[in-house]
Amino acid sequence: MGAFASIADRDAIEAEGPWAERDEARSIYQFLSRARDAHGSRPAISFQLMSGPADKSETLSWSELHGKATQAANLFRSLGVGPGDVVAYVLPNCLETAAVMLGGSVAGIVNPVNPLLEADQISAILRETKAKVVVTLRAFPKTEVAQKVAEAVRHAPGVKTVLEIDLNRYLSPPKSWIVPLIRPKNPIGHTANVKDFNAECAKHPADRLTFADTVEDRVAAYFHTGGTTGMPKVAQHKVSGMVYNGWLGARLMFKSSDVVICPLPMFHVFAVYPILMSMIASGAHVVFPTPAGYRGDGVFDNFWALVERWKVTYMITVPTALSALMQRPVTADVSSLRGAFSGSAPLPLELYRRFEQATGVQIIEGYGLTECTCLVSCNPPEGSKKIGSVGIPLPYTTVRILHVGADGEVTHECGPDEVGEICVSNPGVFPGSTYTEVDKNRSLFAEGIYLRTGDLGRMDAEGYLYITGRAKDLIIRGGHNIDPAIIEEALMGHEAVAFVGAIGQPDAHSGELPCAYVELVKGATASEADLLEFAASHIHERAAVPKRVEILPELPKTAVGKVFKPDLRRLAITRVYDAALSGAGLPVRVDSVIEDKKRGLVARISRAEGVDETAIKNALGNFITPWDWT
Repeated sequence: MGAFASIADRDAIEAEGPWAERDEARSIYQFLSRARDAHGSRPAISFQLMSGPADKSETLSWSELHGKATQAANLFRSLGVGPGDVVAYVLPNCLETAAVMLGGSVAGIVNPVNPLLEADQISAILRETKAKVVVTLRAFPKTEVAQKVAEAVRHAPGVKTVLEIDLNRYLSPPKSWIVPLIRPKNPIGHTANVKDFNAECAKHPADRLTFADTVEDRVAAYFHTGGTTGMPKVAQHKVSGMVYNGWLGARLMFKSSDVVICPLPMFHVFAVYPILMSMIASGAHVVFPTPAGYRGDGVFDNFWALVERWKVTYMITVPTALSALMQRPVTADVSSLRGAFSGSAPLPLELYRRFEQATGVQIIEGYGLTECTCLVSCNPPEGSKKIGSVGIPLPYTTVRILHVGADGEVTHECGPDEVGEICVSNPGVFPGSTYTEVDKNRSLFAEGIYLRTGDLGRMDAEGYLYITGRAKDLIIRGGHNIDPAIIEEALMGHEAVAFVGAIGQPDAHSGELPCAYVELVKGATASEADLLEFAASHIHERAAVPKRVEILPELPKTAVGKVFKPDLRRLAITRVYDAALSGAGLPVRVDSVIEDKKRGLVARISRAEGVDETAIKNALGNFITPWDWT
């Protein structure tokens, strides 16, 4: 592991030679075999079904994980999965999920699917990726995953085999005796063969592949993005990009002695690439607490005790989880903790400070996208961290801030602190073929190689990257992307509605929550409560249902009659901040919300006798939108 404290360190790493000439693994199987050969009996991955610090857990060594992934790959190949065929999994976290992820990408193309999606969305993804095999849960109390997948497979006739994992094996008596008595009936209703994943794996060798490993670079994973529009886009990831993400973790961050706690789901790139792949490259040990990660029962309450139990050196988190953790005192010995990584959504300044105060550890904020396999930039772990920035572009990653015309032609490159579209080229970007759907790749690249992220940002004079907004107006709720169009289309279905503008309103916990502003048809009547109810019954994705619908006499519009969203954001910021200030008993209000070239929208607060900066910080510190005095 080399030092990574500055741009000079990054440049020195690149100067060692081109990425393509490095002696990195050429296949996922080679990658995993190198980890086994180097770290054999050391712990690779641990999982506990329940969140208690003394609850039963299970650990696989590097040799054992290699064996499980080998058996899974052999099983998938025996079911007709070749290098171009797809194994999908719809699973919460457990040891098998990692084996399926790795084995699927060795035998063919692995396709993780978010188990929180509705059955019709899961089905649409299975059809888009032409999945042959689906791995999921056996029916289990308190989860509907098996039921949803059965329904999804009914509408995805390409799926020939469903392999089930029974979580009951992680329980101890008497709980493990009770599950079979209360287990929901296993739904079928489709024509695929249903088999037991672990029993089928056991029929295959663990010490060798029964087929020739492919060492030419190829697509080995499909990850869907978002999932709140009717059909999520599916991004293609090549072996080289997957290995690159792991190499970054080992080169810049983790040693084999590290223990990383990752309560994030293995259907998301954050858990799979910067974490799982980095563990393979470095030989570090990753701990996954509960199938649902941070959303699992008791995970927040037991989190600090889990850090103590596993002697965790790095924790992986997102702003919504940090905000919940900071509401619980650190009552355990967390002296082993050396760092925390946060991604998926912007981190409020106050949260950064509170975390450092509570733990003595600084948060390292980074930036990545499913479309880039994952990592793009991060604040240097050993260097100066600019709070509010997503750090410096990683080795072999080029970030350009461009103004791009409608035809995809670059009109000009931005200077320091000038806002434009963030465009990225690195070993994780697949130029021309980012998405499985050819049409979705049109005009996605500047100059043919720089992926247009749709995010707006700037680079400061020292080369640190800042994200200032989103070209596509996505609402990011706790790292979950919501397309405002779904909310707008649903509400436009109401006969009394003339215009709708959906935006993200600031939220202290989730970063943003969906909110909609409505202009009614002349002479029509509807209440805000009616419209909220209408929205809830017409929007299928729970996360996208607006928290608030507000009726305005007229929505702000552009010269061409489009709803002007910056004005709606100003209204929402004013309303939310005023409520927070009033709730804190402060006699001050938002005077205006202005657009700042560097910081985006900024709330200006009128001064009042006896109200100092600390009081305002306490009231507004957990929100992302910055504020100033008038």
